[in-house]
Amino acid sequence: MNYELKSLVQQKIDNLNKPKGSLGRLEELAMQICLVQQTLTPELRHPCHLLLGADHGIEREGVSVSPREVTWQQMLNFTRGGGGVNMFCRQHGFHLRIVDVGVDYDFSIDHSPLTIDHSATREEADANNGQWSMVNGQSIEFIDRKIARGTRNFRYEAAMSEAEYQQALAIGAQLCDDCAAEGCNVLCIGEMGIGNTSPSSIWMHLFEQIPLDQCIGAGAGLDAPGIRHKREVLGEAVGRFLDTMPQYSVADAVRYFGGFEMVTAIGAMLRAAERHMLVLVDGFIMTACAVAAIRLQPDVQACMIFTHQGDESGHRLMLEGIGARPLLSLGLRLGEGTGALCAYPIVDSAVRMMREMNNFERAHITKYF
Repeated sequence: MNYELKSLVQQKIDNLNKPKGSLGRLEELAMQICLVQQTLTPELRHPCHLLLGADHGIEREGVSVSPREVTWQQMLNFTRGGGGVNMFCRQHGFHLRIVDVGVDYDFSIDHSPLTIDHSATREEADANNGQWSMVNGQSIEFIDRKIARGTRNFRYEAAMSEAEYQQALAIGAQLCDDCAAEGCNVLCIGEMGIGNTSPSSIWMHLFEQIPLDQCIGAGAGLDAPGIRHKREVLGEAVGRFLDTMPQYSVADAVRYFGGFEMVTAIGAMLRAAERHMLVLVDGFIMTACAVAAIRLQPDVQACMIFTHQGDESGHRLMLEGIGARPLLSLGLRLGEGTGALCAYPIVDSAVRMMREMNNFERAHITKYF
């Protein structure tokens, strides 16, 4: 903690022409952003959104109401500009990267998930190992980083090997570096992967020591019998893991249960913190990834802005466990990073407060406190 800078930031906030503390959470956000960026005049540059897609072996156990093929169908929909994530990225000016890190589908059979806009050069497309397009005026990239066609079924074995785990972390770090190379200093991360509330619930249970029953919810819409079945499956999986690794590390639990999109998100979060970038954390699944990243490297939490508390059972408990207060509670449970994108204008307002508001002296207003 840079206490000298913190004092200077607080002085600047208190000298803005407003009653002391009157902008509430915006003042707290401004302090956090200034400390992350190490400046009294923060800025948000070239915001980027990573939409990470992958499938999960545990989906085969009927723990989600949505069928597996929805993952690849939605990924194609995103490339065509039709998803919720597309709408919010367009609205708030985010550069969207759609990344396949483990979807159980061969996108090449569609010839191209995108219709290439020839205003992008071949070198630009090749540099991203993907494809670039303009859809409804929105810049979209589809990037192929497929590790495998989904993880293994963690009811019976580890979801991924050590090599796959390290590969996913490295992909996340590189994606963050690619965004930073374009000037990005605020990163939003979303996910698409049927079944990924299951590993999220288990991480919550293991990392926060919250009873498993309180960590498991309806996901995309399970009914009461479906939730009971999910609890049985996940309870069995956790029991097998603890029998296999009674002295497990955080990394062991991340690798054993995680999805490729989730571990890639962790890798991006860890690298973003190294680069002093802001990370906008979405709902239940991305909060579970954030908790895992914090358990691996506690300092990363300083860069995280927790944007939305969703409806998934246990999300509030997980946030409370790390002392995080989300900016919004809109009842969203779509994923894709949509809650974080909706909260972006609030983050922008905190930055504008520091850059654009007058102070008492310049405004010729008597400071009365």
